[in-house]
Amino acid sequence: MLGQRIPHPRSTNFAEEYQLPPAKRLKRLDNINDSSSRPLSDSENYDASPRPPSWRNEVADSEAESDDEDSIPHASQTELESALPLVKTDKEAIAEYEATRAADDSLDLHGRLGQRKWVQGKSSIYVDAFNLALETVLDEESHLFDEAETAVFQRWRDLSYEGQYLYVRLFLRKTAAWHRVNRLKYYSDIADLNAAVGELLRPCPLPETTATARIAPGESEPPKDTILSDSFTLADSSEDHIESLEEASSLLMLEELKTLAKEAKVQGKNKVELLEALKKTSQKQGGLGWSGLKRSDTEDSMKSEQPADYDEETNLWNGAGTNRDSHFVRKILSNTGTCIRLSSAAFKLFERVHLVFYRSTEWTEKSLTTIILARISRRNFPDYIVSRSTNIFRSRSLLLEFEASIRTQFAVDNVLEFNGTANQDGLHKVKEIFEEVYPRWLTILAEEQDKEDRVYESGEGAYLRRFSPAWVYTRIVHKGTYVLGRFKEHKREHQVLTELLSQHLFHAARRGAWYQRKALLEEHYMWALTPHEDRSDGQQQKHWKRIALCTCEDGLQDRDCHLIYHHDLQKRIGKLERQLKVAKRHQHDFGHVRLAKPIERSVEGTRVERERTPSRNGRRRSSTDVAATSTTNNTRRGGKTVWLDPLESHGECSVEAMCLSHYRSLGWKGYHSEGGIIRTLFGYLFYDVLFTYIPNVFQTPFQTCPLDLHTDAFYPSRFSEIHQRLNEVSNGHGAEILTRVYAQQKAKQTCVVGIDWGFEMDDLVEIVGCFKGEALSTICKVMAQEYQQRGGGIPDLFLWDPEGGEVMFVEVKSENDRLSDTQRLWIDVLTGAGVRVELCNAVAKAV
Repeated sequence: MLGQRIPHPRSTNFAEEYQLPPAKRLKRLDNINDSSSRPLSDSENYDASPRPPSWRNEVADSEAESDDEDSIPHASQTELESALPLVKTDKEAIAEYEATRAADDSLDLHGRLGQRKWVQGKSSIYVDAFNLALETVLDEESHLFDEAETAVFQRWRDLSYEGQYLYVRLFLRKTAAWHRVNRLKYYSDIADLNAAVGELLRPCPLPETTATARIAPGESEPPKDTILSDSFTLADSSEDHIESLEEASSLLMLEELKTLAKEAKVQGKNKVELLEALKKTSQKQGGLGWSGLKRSDTEDSMKSEQPADYDEETNLWNGAGTNRDSHFVRKILSNTGTCIRLSSAAFKLFERVHLVFYRSTEWTEKSLTTIILARISRRNFPDYIVSRSTNIFRSRSLLLEFEASIRTQFAVDNVLEFNGTANQDGLHKVKEIFEEVYPRWLTILAEEQDKEDRVYESGEGAYLRRFSPAWVYTRIVHKGTYVLGRFKEHKREHQVLTELLSQHLFHAARRGAWYQRKALLEEHYMWALTPHEDRSDGQQQKHWKRIALCTCEDGLQDRDCHLIYHHDLQKRIGKLERQLKVAKRHQHDFGHVRLAKPIERSVEGTRVERERTPSRNGRRRSSTDVAATSTTNNTRRGGKTVWLDPLESHGECSVEAMCLSHYRSLGWKGYHSEGGIIRTLFGYLFYDVLFTYIPNVFQTPFQTCPLDLHTDAFYPSRFSEIHQRLNEVSNGHGAEILTRVYAQQKAKQTCVVGIDWGFEMDDLVEIVGCFKGEALSTICKVMAQEYQQRGGGIPDLFLWDPEGGEVMFVEVKSENDRLSDTQRLWIDVLTGAGVRVELCNAVAKAV
């Protein structure tokens, strides 16, 4: 059965002008710069966070890596990437920009950027973006680098264009991996590849430096290559650095490894097994002279390449005795030719430059090019004041400590998040790190509070606090409370939670979770861990339950405690008041926010079943496979299902479109927009709030939102402006604000985060009119507090009834689908705001 496009009525704006939203993403770990958080149950631990980018002495699998330059690992978006407009950043887009703007050779970096002109083989957007970052940092923040590092930058400037181009392209790939020079595919931009490689391998002396390696809290020793020695190279050569069989074998493709294994008379089904077999062979047998030399391996070249420990009489490699590793390494390097990788010391230095430039600990190839592509794109951007602080790090030592804190955080996450459930040894390791970090955290916390008191003098704000070591240490301390709980050290955990709540500078988004955990400890544990002071056990328990009650009340009154935590705190207050037998007239009444359960509805439709002949591994299925599939097709989970639309000539559609048609038959208007409508309304209603001047959050003229929108710094930095706008929305002025922004910006199609200019203004005005002012204000407050985290989980369908003056959200579920945590959270927020929510179960009817 062939699919067809289904023409829905214009009032729904469905499927005619909009593509279906992407499939829901799996829940992922939060970013190190991410302040995502959600309500936690009594037994839940806190959050997770992925590893930061750093130099890793990994042994890459060449079979998995491929030599294609596009095989670059992409991380999640940085704040800068999120703030820039959506532009094509793939290889074709970059080639298009460079090829269509042939330029005069005399243009310098700023001339090419200003006139949008590049010449293949003489200039590149990659090199220009790299140099733009370097020049900007050295012009504004050169005090962060010492004499030796400045000499490295001068050496970089002295490189030819081809040398710079090769370095930048390798810089954007797997930086710790070795690259075979004869397989690098940069011939269109590099006329003499060997000369460019030679430039990177050439050693250069460095002046003496007074910098010393410091041991940061949580580190047993300073990491390698953080301080430059008396000389350096931009790249390492395989002849000088590859010594182990494991490292050398990573250079081989699978077929090459099979050939080597055949000569060594070992077997294996895949690359891993072949490598293990070679290792075992090298450990068991003595080193033998090897045969199978290539014609290029002449007697002279062989003699010139003999290592110092080679014995010509016995044709053996000494030193390792009976170890054949050197035999295999030599044979592999003979086949691969010269290989290079970026030098660790120089790479870390340039990585530090990009940290300072992008104001982020994560950046990718797209980070390097998006800012230039945004600059040369012909788009209209909002009017705002660009402000880039030059004192993000007051000193070099603070920058190095911030880098060290990121490494320490990674060590903690490596135990708690990346390797399954942590064992006792891992928990003890995290506890040791916590104990080392804790005193330093208290010291920096006091310094940051003093700096905050002078914030208007220094011009800094909440966003730049994220680049203080205290921001990272606060997260490590937060993780430490989890470990203290695992070790049943509840009294110490309570003390640390109290200190976390006593500061308001870092990780405001976690305050709700801290209040919840602190109240739980006070309710259940603290009565037995503190002196009774002549109170009986029963009186002691009541005493601490009253304290827990006060903690929950403090959480509700804390303006930095996000709205998503209020429901759980209110439930705990109700439970504690009942246990303490508080008089009814003195109890809290949360009836105005009592959650109504979402209405469940079943919608029958016709589902199209298709036979899936190819299996996951490409094998064609047998008749028994197909029969088994047909019997389980109705119960399989995951994947998009195809249904027939009952209102559009029974054409094929998604399950959401089928349910939308059902609601349209009941008189509702609607979109299958998931979060599209909410983000668009937020962009309209908070347009001027988004672009209010805040120091350091507008660092380029090409942003669609402030850099801190996706962080927990956005809400507290604009607390008064946000609440003034929430009051206006609550009082029914939403439509007026909407039409004003539309009139000012629609003609220019201004690039603003969240706003989809394709939505009809008449529909949007109708929607705002159907919303209760308080309900729309509540939804906007949640978005203002956690824009990034609450972008997902919004119900699939948004419906409104102009005649009845009502809006409704509908979450569509087919068989065996279950609500995710983010979806449950949004349902709680919507029902708590008095918005109608339905769960629509799509049921396939018998045909």
